[in-house]
Amino acid sequence: MTRPPEAPSGCFRESWAAEDKAQAPGGGARSLVFVNRFFYPDHSATSQLLSDLAFFLAARGYRVCVITSRQGYEDPRAQWPARESLRGVTVYRVWTSRCGRDFLPGRALDYLTFYASIGWRLLRLLGPGDVVVAKTDPPLLSVVAGWAARARRATLVNWLQDLFPEVATALGVGTFANRWMAFLARQRDRSLRQAVCNVAIGEGMRARLRARGLETEPVCVIANWADETRIRPQPAATNPLRREWGLAECFVLGYSGNLGRAHESATLLAAAEALRDREDIRWLFVGGGATMARLRAEAAERGLGNLLFRSYQPLARLGLSLGVADVHLVILRPELEGLIVPSKFYGIAAAGRPMLFLGHPRGEIARLLTEHGAGLSVAIGDGPGLAATVLRLRGDPRARAQLGRQARQLSVARFSRQAALARWEAVCAAALRAPGA
Repeated sequence: MTRPPEAPSGCFRESWAAEDKAQAPGGGARSLVFVNRFFYPDHSATSQLLSDLAFFLAARGYRVCVITSRQGYEDPRAQWPARESLRGVTVYRVWTSRCGRDFLPGRALDYLTFYASIGWRLLRLLGPGDVVVAKTDPPLLSVVAGWAARARRATLVNWLQDLFPEVATALGVGTFANRWMAFLARQRDRSLRQAVCNVAIGEGMRARLRARGLETEPVCVIANWADETRIRPQPAATNPLRREWGLAECFVLGYSGNLGRAHESATLLAAAEALRDREDIRWLFVGGGATMARLRAEAAERGLGNLLFRSYQPLARLGLSLGVADVHLVILRPELEGLIVPSKFYGIAAAGRPMLFLGHPRGEIARLLTEHGAGLSVAIGDGPGLAATVLRLRGDPRARAQLGRQARQLSVARFSRQAALARWEAVCAAALRAPGA
């Protein structure tokens, strides 16, 4: 096996180039143990990213385990095996309650039962020198993983897809209990300080961590990714889904994935209503989420026949699904900048489609689109501005084609799957070499 690449700068407290106490991949007893609520074959974004990484590392010869739930993102009643081996990865699916995501108290119960089951499984599975990589679904998973890692003399790495409880506070969920939220933030920070490496997915997130006094802790940025070898630009004229969905002759604004509490729909509705008489323009929403359900109900109440809705598509059809739209929408509430990075951005860029970002005009996604000429931005609340921008793009196919080409170039140059997985391998290899691991 070839030597793993060097870890991204800033990831670790010390350099261990001269000391390699971990086993060569494929031998010895040390394991990489990943923890997340969803895993393959679930289609959710965190599941897809973790599945990519786990299968890649297993193919490279590392001992890889994943601890996850038996639920599906869209189907809390899914019945997946409690233990199985998938492409060299040992998967443990722990018991949880099955209330689902739509009812907040039920979701909280699902989280609590997952924490308990995860803690028990980690205590039974981890050994000295193992590395546990904790994602952030559910929130505060690093606290449970950190406690188990300390108890079993294992090493902790945190993979931060979002920052909680800041997300809850920004959305108004925690304003009634600020002291409780502050306590949770301190516990989260303690688990970040315990880790040999904290991986943020954006520069804005790293800046948020530094603002909390974690600038001296090991924080590095590895952005999320899409498989640019599988998701490729698809000519709209030959896309079978456009014909199947009756969109062959239309200009299509697309939204793909979860539309939830981190997103906003009023601006979309205002623009769609302004353009309701344009029979050549359609707004296509593929996915689900709490805000998606409200949007669908509101569109029906207003009689907006220019909004179309489709369920999540199978992973094998993702490239075709992303290729249906002429322009894709990416949305993030401004108060969530630095707390979340919309994962759909990477797939859209790989598909070579221009983007319309609704959010903070100087936010991280807006800056990327501007710097690389991959799309345009409109402030949330500016429905007329969104409608005018849609009309401008509708009338300028050359500009759309140029934006799409530059989006694809950005995907290949900055957010390729191969480069991200190589950086993650370096992080995991260094964690296995950590002193005291």
